[in-house]
Amino acid sequence: MPGITGPIKIDAIASGGVFNVGDTLNVAPKTTNKNYSGAGAANTGDFIQTNNIVSNTNSLDNDILDSSNAANN
Repeated sequence: MPGITGPIKIDAIASGGVFNVGDTLNVAPKTTNKNYSGAGAANTGDFIQTNNIVSNTNSLDNDILDSSNAANN
């Protein structure tokens, strides 16, 4: 049964992004990545106010494989 979609705002879609309107069975990522950033660095939105006094990022990662998406390709 069709649905009614309200207002949609799209600022940007990255190369691995997905935009879907309508019925969907499965949305699976084709690529994965890992980002290291400080406090508040990945906030998104129109009116963001972030106040950080101390920000420390630990990027020590001894894993060989963090996120495998081999079955999604």
